[in-house]
Amino acid sequence: MPEILVPARRPAPAAAAPASPLADGLRQMIAVLQRERQALAALDADGLVCAARDKESLCDTLAALEPQALDGETRTLAETARHLNEVNRRVRNLLAANVAARIEALGGGHVRLGRLSKMTYTPART
Repeated sequence: MPEILVPARRPAPAAAAPASPLADGLRQMIAVLQRERQALAALDADGLVCAARDKESLCDTLAALEPQALDGETRTLAETARHLNEVNRRVRNLLAANVAARIEALGGGHVRLGRLSKMTYTPART
């Protein structure tokens, strides 16, 4: 049977470098973008409003930070946030296009994006 060597004491875990405010802000932005994506998928208007408010607040916070060179971690976080925001933008655009097409279909071709035809609405009299 081979001999098993056991260290006399367990090595201390490496001290984690303190997280930078930029990395923390980017992690929060990623979480908000993921919540926004879920709200888009669920067509949750309240969730979208909250996500928009949170994104705006985080953008203000991140803009207030001193400019610094991105390290590997913050570069990865920034790229992830950029990608998630782009995906969410595309989903929003698809949803808006779908709604626009349905409105046009309901209008029987009388409703065009950006302008309404001269159709008028007259309530039925009883």
